[in-house]
Amino acid sequence: MKSFIKILSILILLFISCGKSKQENKITTIKFWGMGAEGEYVQKLLPQFYKLHPKIKVDVQAIPWTAAQEKLISAYASDNLPDIFQLGNTWVPQFVALDALENLDQFITKSNNIKKENYFEGIWNTNVIDNSLFGLPWYIDTRIFFYRKDILANAGYKTFPKTWEELYDASKKIKANFKGEEKYAIYLPTNEWASFIIFPLQNKSTILKNNNSYGAFSESEFKEAFEFLIKFLKEKLAPIGISQVTNVYQAFAEEYFSMYISGPWNIPEFKKWMKDDLADKWGTAAMPAKYGDYPGTSLAGGSSLVISNKSENKDSVWKFIEFLSDPNIQLEFYKLINDLPSVKFAWNDSTFSNNEYMQAFFQQFHNVTETPKIPEWEQIAFSKIQQYAEMAARNSMSIDEALKALDNDVNKILEKRRWLLSKKK
Repeated sequence: MKSFIKILSILILLFISCGKSKQENKITTIKFWGMGAEGEYVQKLLPQFYKLHPKIKVDVQAIPWTAAQEKLISAYASDNLPDIFQLGNTWVPQFVALDALENLDQFITKSNNIKKENYFEGIWNTNVIDNSLFGLPWYIDTRIFFYRKDILANAGYKTFPKTWEELYDASKKIKANFKGEEKYAIYLPTNEWASFIIFPLQNKSTILKNNNSYGAFSESEFKEAFEFLIKFLKEKLAPIGISQVTNVYQAFAEEYFSMYISGPWNIPEFKKWMKDDLADKWGTAAMPAKYGDYPGTSLAGGSSLVISNKSENKDSVWKFIEFLSDPNIQLEFYKLINDLPSVKFAWNDSTFSNNEYMQAFFQQFHNVTETPKIPEWEQIAFSKIQQYAEMAARNSMSIDEALKALDNDVNKILEKRRWLLSKKK
């Protein structure tokens, strides 16, 4: 009997030991959907991650941006979202509204590496909904001015205009110097909504009102900024319509226009066109302010990393997020794909401190703000704002008429939001 008990004990110990061994050797696989080129290039970083976490495997799927929204919504509807995925930061409110994302507050509290103060405040805030964090900035962007140094200098501006008044004055002088040639000071395409939001934000417009449930486009703050921009188009300081500019970079090189608002993704393209004797004749500058508090506000853009609240591997996912948030890894990723790092420490590297084009972006990131945090925002921006900016620019409608119609259309879009808010009362 004693021998039997002894043998049984040994077998139990062996069974437990074998179970522990299997558990210790278990590989956790997390699914990650990356959008566009990020989904392709992030795979080049995985060998370093595996050295740190050999028991975690990352299954990456690259999703084209054009198909991303539909694929994510379909995955949500079928309860099949990946453990971790990339979202444009304007998409975060939509997926929070769907109750698809994990609240990250608990992870931030425990993390030794990821802290709010490591990020630009305006960028961080794009991921905060109802005082809780649902995404972590991965790479960032904003809009600033690309400009011709030589043409501004000929107009009497050795440095880029710091105020709205100076921007308008410089534009008039540039136009005058062309002496009747079909050339313009600035390019403000009405099919790009960003400019028609940035300037109102600088003028303290809320864009929307009453808990983001009604348009605020007819109110004085938005109207004044909108009128300021339309003035450039009506006075022929800027070309009207996109058909007049088929190649932005070529038009810039040929002096068809001298100033253009865009983001960091365009630096490589401008470098290709502005070369040889043009190489030192262009620069970047932060946004002018309405008065004197330079720089003026611009948009907080970029992409965030989010965790599905249905994921069974949240701790492993967080380790991957911490890895991607390391300043050195973000620098490496920038060198692979030119995505600007979200972590401020990475900007201390000479890659940025010695880059004249990047310094304007660094300056601007200290004054960026988010667009309204509602799921309907992209429909409003890409459809309605662009539509009425074009109509006002072409005198198809007066500014008052355009903004009133814009309010009416946006109020219809937000009808469901108002109904949902009423149910919460």
